[in-house]
Amino acid sequence: MEFKHTSVLLEETIGQLAVKEDGIYLDGTLGGGGHSYEIASRLGSRGKLIGMDQDGAAIEAAGSRLEPFGSKVTVVRGNYCGAVDMLKDMGICGVDGILLDLGVSSYQLDALERGFSYKYDTALDMRMDQRQELSARDIVNEYTEAELYRIIRDYGEDKFAKNIAKHIGAARKDRPIETTGELNEIIKAAIPAKMRQTGGHPSKKTFQAIRIACNRELDVLQDSLESMIDFLNPGGRFCIITFHSLEDRIVKTAFRKAENPCTCPPDFPVCVCGKEPKGRVVTRKPILPGDEELRENKRSKSAKLRVFEKVAGGA
Repeated sequence: MEFKHTSVLLEETIGQLAVKEDGIYLDGTLGGGGHSYEIASRLGSRGKLIGMDQDGAAIEAAGSRLEPFGSKVTVVRGNYCGAVDMLKDMGICGVDGILLDLGVSSYQLDALERGFSYKYDTALDMRMDQRQELSARDIVNEYTEAELYRIIRDYGEDKFAKNIAKHIGAARKDRPIETTGELNEIIKAAIPAKMRQTGGHPSKKTFQAIRIACNRELDVLQDSLESMIDFLNPGGRFCIITFHSLEDRIVKTAFRKAENPCTCPPDFPVCVCGKEPKGRVVTRKPILPGDEELRENKRSKSAKLRVFEKVAGGA
């Protein structure tokens, strides 16, 4: 299947990155290379773009798309959590912009063999990096009911999490749950019929939760933001596109902490903790897709762009 993906908030993101001709940029979630193509097209002969993705299909597609830019672009397969160490190994001491687009690509959702979507009956997988051992099948069949409940409750924010976990536990006693179709039917049986009619697709939240757990998406995001902010050059910008409230909350909190890291009690007349701001939050409210983008790409509906700018002298 050809790797197809429509880049969300493309113009807004590129505008916020404020690409400099001689700048160094990191796209930590390369995908189909749409954002990276626009970044690379704005670079001069001394500019550099490093594109990362853990998905082998994305690396192949983006590598081909970005090939015309030659040595300006370096494509690396890996998780963005290792980006800072990788860049240091390349002799890079700081970057002028970082982009993370945290959405699942259209290719991943639509490729049957990847097992991301509840719309198809295929093998349970959901691995963004297919070199990874842990899959959705392992989680569904091997995690305890208590662990499944926590995952579905916390990552899927599903009020029927306990009943869904209970139904999964009961079903797998007979035989392993192997396919998305089987899991669909189990989830459907765990949700009251009235809610199935009015609450959207019954499997959406559970599939999201299992995918997040399988790929450690929130842990990776939480563990990466501070080091990435620190790696920005003065004036450098960090653009992050999120697609659900859990991601957005993590980004919002990290950006605010970087802007105001002071831990002194509010009633202290002066700061004594010595923690200095690293920069400023550019987007007090997230940037959302416009009406035209929403019409052309329904998958952009939940996208939010937040931007942080490093300041000179920021820690």
